[in-house]
Amino acid sequence: MDATARPEDTGSQPDFDGMFQIVTSFWVARAVHAATALGLPDHLAAEPRTAAELATATGTDARALARLLRTLAGVGVLRSDAEGRYTTTPLGDALRSDIPGSLASFVQMELGEAHHATWGLLVDSVRSGEPVFERAVGKKIWQFFEDTPAMNAHLGKAMTGLTAMVADAVLDVYDFAPHRRIVDVGGGEGGFLASILTAHPGAHGVVLDLPHVVAHGRPRIEAAGLADRCELVGGDFFEKVPEGGDLYTMKWVLHDWDDASAVQILKSCRRVMGDDARLLVVDTVVPEGDGFSPSKIIDLNMMVLSGGQERTAEEFQRLLAAAGFTLTRILPTRSPSSVVEAVPVPVSQT
Repeated sequence: MDATARPEDTGSQPDFDGMFQIVTSFWVARAVHAATALGLPDHLAAEPRTAAELATATGTDARALARLLRTLAGVGVLRSDAEGRYTTTPLGDALRSDIPGSLASFVQMELGEAHHATWGLLVDSVRSGEPVFERAVGKKIWQFFEDTPAMNAHLGKAMTGLTAMVADAVLDVYDFAPHRRIVDVGGGEGGFLASILTAHPGAHGVVLDLPHVVAHGRPRIEAAGLADRCELVGGDFFEKVPEGGDLYTMKWVLHDWDDASAVQILKSCRRVMGDDARLLVVDTVVPEGDGFSPSKIIDLNMMVLSGGQERTAEEFQRLLAAAGFTLTRILPTRSPSSVVEAVPVPVSQT
């Protein structure tokens, strides 16, 4: 094609409207963050309210708040009636903090200032191939959460809310019934393992994560009535993983890390696994081709935050092989995550 040809010469026109919508989605996301930070969905949970009433409840400027409310209604988060009273839509209800699976903390975390500043350095991350969170915030991401109690609480709640959604999807496609001792590596506050143990009363489990993380999980495990079947262990999965499991699970762990670190984590698991044990990795799997997939957006997020990545099926196969595993199957779920199953290569064959 002639390099000097104009778009109209090629039979196509630039899609200005579509690109404008993509660019301004950044503004919409920040409006959703503002609504969540102000607790608007919670204030509207009991009854409809006017902008003036909400301004009083939230300590905001009534006129400015009215403009925010109007925008949120325009994108389907809220709706208003003839009297100017606002209520949440099903989309807005996802931001209420009092519902199972709430995305309120996820919004506070992902659209908060630390993540926002990090994404502002995306170009630098692309140029260098390195994460930029430390440059934007002044410390590595895991240290930031450990040192910032409010954000660490949002992290815990966000992972619990998202885990509630993905756990049911995983249980739909994978049969946990044959397993009696399940070790969840990097299992956070135990939400994922709790869902599995609740569905399979004959199983016991162990959650491994950093000490300050599992400390928040103990009340949750007790409230679920699983204290006698679920042990929470504080530790470092780079150094030691609990022994004796016939199934080892990792949900949203490997995508936090580059390949070299991910192989180290997998090798920690392999060292304590018998040849008959199984490994389940719950992560997104990046599809081939140009179609949209949440995994491609999540991949950029991991790149700027921690240097981690989402992986294709081929990349998972290579990663697992490097740590002494054979990939046996990949099971898609109704969530963005898939179940990647692997078995240890027998010691006699290594």
